[in-house]
Amino acid sequence: MALRNHSTITEFILLGLSADPEVQALLFALFLGIYLLTMMGNLMMLLVTRADSQLHTPMYYFLSHLSFLDLCFSSVTVPKLLENLLSERKIISKEGCLIQAFFVLAIGGTEIFLLSAMAYDRYAAICHPLLYGQMMSSQLCVRLVWVSWSLGFLDAVINIPLAMNLNFCEAHTISHYSCELPSLFPLSCSDVSSNVTVLIASTLLHGFGTFVLIFFSYARVATTILSISSTTGRSKAFSTCSSHLTTVSFFYGSAFLRYLVPTSGSPLELIFSIQYGVVTPLVNPLIYSLKNKEVKAALRRMLEKCLQWHKYQATKR
Repeated sequence: MALRNHSTITEFILLGLSADPEVQALLFALFLGIYLLTMMGNLMMLLVTRADSQLHTPMYYFLSHLSFLDLCFSSVTVPKLLENLLSERKIISKEGCLIQAFFVLAIGGTEIFLLSAMAYDRYAAICHPLLYGQMMSSQLCVRLVWVSWSLGFLDAVINIPLAMNLNFCEAHTISHYSCELPSLFPLSCSDVSSNVTVLIASTLLHGFGTFVLIFFSYARVATTILSISSTTGRSKAFSTCSSHLTTVSFFYGSAFLRYLVPTSGSPLELIFSIQYGVVTPLVNPLIYSLKNKEVKAALRRMLEKCLQWHKYQATKR
């Protein structure tokens, strides 16, 4: 009888960020603005890196995929957050919850591997500039992207089917604005020790494995930059890495803490999730455009072409 009661749980309640209607209205306006800016910024980066031939290099090839991942990551959680901020019944079906958790894991895992590939690209460009074309061939770049997507989805394929077998008790309230595995485990009546072990093991394996690659890549980069005699040369070399280092620091710290620290329902868990799921996709285009002279030059060229096309169309009327 108890098992039958467990199986009747077909939906969860997402408590979200606030229960105050006035605060919810303000949060809706805030996150709607953030979501629209995120879409515009990442679509702009996709358009610029694809349209401008001078940006058809490995670095910007990876950057275009990062922008696409940020579009997907934000779209997995923010629309449901906006819906719940306007709704009295803040519910999500069990299937919808697991699907959301699947894509959070898959896209987040893919972004981690892509960031490590971008770190290797900077290592090759700065430490071996004469061999850069051979080390970062177009075939290798495509393989690295495919491996990133494959390993990211493998992480989700390993963890989510295990969660599908869990039974859930009468407590079906999630103290969060989205469905993530750490928030689901405390609600289960089943033994979740194997689920927690697999999640922590996959997080450590994927997370620290890529972190080690990033750390050693930038350790070599730092050694090379410090050996450059001219101040201008050091500044130029460092500027090509600072944007990527900023992105890594934004994403890694919050994501690791969210998935490795036991769930307690504290506000910090919401802050960590907002950090890597909402803020990082918003600021990545700003980081790579405002701190990158090549991207700013490409944007100017694209605007000039648009103005020329507009003037041409006006003369035809």
